[in-house]
Formats: sequence, C-alpha cells, structure tokens
Amino acid sequence: MNQLEALKQFTTVVADTGDFRQLSAFQPQDATTNPSLILKAVQKSEYAPLMQECVTRWKGRSIDELMDRLIVRFGCEILSIIPGRVSTEVDARLSFDTEATVARAERIVELYQAEGVHIDRVLIKIASTWEGIEAARQLEQRGIHTNLTLLFSFAQAVACGQARVQLISPFVGRIYDWYKKQAGASWNEAEMAGANDPGVQSVRAIYNHYKRFGIKTEVMGASFRNVGQIVALAGSDLLTIAPDLLAKLAESSEPVQRALDPQAALQLDLPAVTYDEAGFRYALNADAMATEKLAEGIRAFAADAAKLEQMMVAAA
Repeated sequence: MNQLEALKQFTTVVADTGDFRQLSAFQPQDATTNPSLILKAVQKSEYAPLMQECVTRWKGRSIDELMDRLIVRFGCEILSIIPGRVSTEVDARLSFDTEATVARAERIVELYQAEGVHIDRVLIKIASTWEGIEAARQLEQRGIHTNLTLLFSFAQAVACGQARVQLISPFVGRIYDWYKKQAGASWNEAEMAGANDPGVQSVRAIYNHYKRFGIKTEVMGASFRNVGQIVALAGSDLLTIAPDLLAKLAESSEPVQRALDPQAALQLDLPAVTYDEAGFRYALNADAMATEKLAEGIRAFAADAAKLEQMMVAAA
C-alpha cells in the first residue's frame, strides 16, 4: 500500500487543482479550485478553448458573469470526474462585502443548478474575513454550503464554527512560510518538521477544538509544502493536496499513522472559546502572521482574478 492509499484510510483526499485532466490518476473524493489555479489552467493549450467557448457563447454579458460562468464550467468538468464536491471561489475582491458575497455565491449556485448539478456537490469558497464568515452564515441558513479559505488563525476557525459553516481550509504551507521567513538563518528545518511544523500545529489545535466541543464544521488542511506536513495531519477530516504532492504520496510506501483522532480530542481539557465581532477583530489583529497572510492571500487572489478578466476581455 502506498502513502496515498494509506492516507485515504483516515482522511478524505481532495485534489487542489484547476487541471482536471490530472484528477483521474489520483481518484480524489473532492476537488478545490481558486482563481490562481484557473488562471494557470487556461494558459495551457488544452484548456484555452474552454475560456474561448465561454466568452463566445456569453458575449455581451458582464465580465463578472463571464468569470463565474468560466469557473462553473471548470467545476462541472471536475464534477464529471470525481464522485464528491467541488469548491468554487467567490471573487476575492468581495472579501469585505457580505451582501455582494452572498449575491455572487447565489449566482454561482444557480449556474451550477442550470447545468444539472445538485447543490450538495458545490462548496462556495469565501475568504475568512469577518464579512466573509457572516456571508457564509447567511448562505448556510439558505442551504448553500461553504468552504472558508485563507484561514490562518484559531480565531478565524472559532468564528467559522460559530457560523456553522460546512468546511474550513486552514493554510498549512503559508503559515510555515511565514515562520520560516521570520526565523531567517536560525530556522532549523529538521527540528520544525512534521508535528513541530507551525502550520501543522495550527491545524491540530483547530481540529482538537472542533472535536472536543462537537463543532460539525469539517477541517480540511490546505496549502502544503511537503509530504511531511500531510502525513503529520493524517486523520484530519479532509486534506486538499496539489497534484505534484499527490504523485509523491503515490510513489512512497513509507508508513502513515493516524495523527489526529476525534476520540483523543474528546479527552482533552480545553477552554471553550467564542468571539463577537470586536473580539474576533482584536484576536486576528494580535496574530501578526494571520493578519499578514490573510491580506497577502486576498491581494494575490484578487490580482489573479483581474488577470483572468483581462484574458477574457482580450479573447472576446
């Protein structure tokens, strides 16, 4: 049994890609996309016709509608290959606008439904800002399930649990990146690997809190830099993994043991934590890593969304 097969015993494996032709090789349950992954995909010759077809078919529609139609088209292609759910992202430029996020999410779901896709097979990805979490709370109440992304802090996770969102995506690799950069020459890769990795520790704390207090929100570790981070989170509800790391897992026969256990979490003596808006904003502000990486992530996704728009305008 290879590491990928072993991991699937404890954890639902999700593919993190817009390159849907790679999916069948790894047989993931679910898949996630974002503007950066779609941008990367449409620059490949085999995917460029999808964008051209979308632009031609819906000529004259607003650019934001064309964007949504393109990402839904990719989502439908992905859903034709996988048995589970696809995560589709709301434009990151709406990350601080609850009302606009809700409206855009509802349109994305309507576009999927028009293609015959059941609402339960779609997760709407939203940045874990206070406004984004509030939008997710409203969407969940309407039966639209959400995946809260760009999540770097315990405070964000607690607020998502309170909002009863379907799933969160804590970003392991980007947390690791920040601490490694801060440490500079003093960083010791061997000492900070596996269970000592700061990104791994962040997800473990969130997972244990959720399981200890019966919070139903699913935990899906994301943004991995190496196989060690993935193996150290075996047992997480889900893990979303890029194709290159899925390939490495499939090539290795090293043992994989459950690292996160819901029954063990129930025995932990943990404090109950809740946040109102002021408390959330203060806790997030107090966490320099989370504040910086959240802002950086929104900027990067927004920039890639803008590039994708420019490509669509040029193709029109």
